[in-house]
Amino acid sequence: MSRSSDIAITLAAALTIGTGALAETSLDIKFAGALEFADDGTLFVGDNHNGAIYAFEVPGEASDAQVMPSSIFNIDAKIAELLGVGTGAIQINDIAAHPVSNDVYISVTRIGNLVSQPAIVAVSQDQSLRLLDLAALEFQKQELIEFPEGEITFNGRSGSPMTPAMPRDLAKAAVPLNTLAIMDMEFYEGELFVAGVATDNFLSSLRRVSYPFDGTQSVANVEMYHIAHDQYESRAPIRAMSIQEIDGEPQLVAAYTCSPIVLVPLSDIEDGAKISARTIMDYGNGQPLDMIAYNHQNPFGGEAQPSLFVTSNSRAPQLIPISGLQNVQVVTHEDFERGFKLDDSPVMPFGPVGEAVMFEGVPLHMDLVGGGFFVSVNRDAYTGSLNLDTNPAWYPNRIHNLLAEFDFPQYDPAASAERMSN
Repeated sequence: MSRSSDIAITLAAALTIGTGALAETSLDIKFAGALEFADDGTLFVGDNHNGAIYAFEVPGEASDAQVMPSSIFNIDAKIAELLGVGTGAIQINDIAAHPVSNDVYISVTRIGNLVSQPAIVAVSQDQSLRLLDLAALEFQKQELIEFPEGEITFNGRSGSPMTPAMPRDLAKAAVPLNTLAIMDMEFYEGELFVAGVATDNFLSSLRRVSYPFDGTQSVANVEMYHIAHDQYESRAPIRAMSIQEIDGEPQLVAAYTCSPIVLVPLSDIEDGAKISARTIMDYGNGQPLDMIAYNHQNPFGGEAQPSLFVTSNSRAPQLIPISGLQNVQVVTHEDFERGFKLDDSPVMPFGPVGEAVMFEGVPLHMDLVGGGFFVSVNRDAYTGSLNLDTNPAWYPNRIHNLLAEFDFPQYDPAASAERMSN
C-alpha cells in the first residue's frame, strides 16, 4: 500500500469514529480552523463548514526541557509530506501551543482528489511532526445557533479607475459568508467566547458558550465606529481578541480589519444583545491575525509589563501595554472630520496604539509557548519559504537575512567604545 493510501485511511478514520463525552454520534468534523487551548489541555477547534466547535481532550506531559529558540524551514512542505500531498495542496489555518507539553498544534486543510479534509499536526520541541489522531481522543461537540447559510457569498470587488479589479478580487463572490463564522476563540473562566459572523443583516457576532458543552450559548450582535473607514460597521467580524481586566472589570479587547481596536465588557455579551463596542484606537489599514497576551520583559531591565502582541498580514506587529487601555478615551464619529483615512492621514494612528516592533518577514500565525517565547508561522522575506520559528518574546526574530555591522569580520566593538569615551 502506498504512503498516500496510508495517509488517506488515517485521515478517514479520524473523521468517522469518536468517543463523544456528550454526543454518541460519529466525529464528523469537516474543517479545522481557529484553535484555542484551555489550561488543562482541552483543544477547541472551530469548524466553519459544519457550524460547530469541537473540544478534544489532548493529553500532554510536562517536559523538563526548557523551550529554546528554534526554526523549522519549509514547515508547509514538511506537513504536506506527512499528509502525503503536494505542498500546494495544504492550507495552514491556525496554530496553538499546548499549555502543558509546549507542543505546537497546527490546523490544516488538506486538498486533494476534489475534496478537502481537515487535519491537525502536532510539532514537538524536538521538531518532530506527527498527525493528531482525532479518532483516539474523547471529544465534545457544540453546534452553533444562527449559523449562516452556505449559499450566501460575499460581493466581488469591482475595482475603481485607479485600481481595476483583478480575478482574485472578483473571486470573493464565490466565498461563502460562513467561512467567517468562527474567526477567533478565547477561553475564560469556564466559557468559550467566539467571534465571527451569524445570520441576519447584523452579521458581526460574539458568542459565549458554556464548557463543558451543555447546549447553552448566547449570541450578541456587535457594531463599532471605524475611524479609518469613517462609518459604523456591523457586518465585518472581530478578527483577533483577548480578555483583560480593564477599568476594574473583565473586557474583551478586540481587533478588526483595517485596524480599529475596541473594548467590550463581558457583562454586555448577552443573548440577543445589540452591543456598541467602544472604539479606543486605530493603527491603520491591514488585517489583524493574532492578539497574544503576555508579560513583556524588557531585556535592559525593569518590571515585566502585561501587554498585547498584535500581528497583521499587512504591517509590523504592534506591542500594546495593557496599562495604556486603562481609563482610555472612547471615540465616536463626533470626534473626527468626515472622510476615509489612509495611513498617512494626520489622524492616524489614533489612540494608545503602543509601538510597532520589528519582525523580519511576515508573521502569519503566532502563539505564546513556554511563557516567554513566541512560536510563529512566518514567510521569509527573501526566499519566500514558510517557516515555524520559536524565539524569545522580547525579540521574536530570526536575523539570518540581516547583515549589520556586527557581522563583519573586521568588527571591533572596543574601538567604537574607545572613540566614544574620549
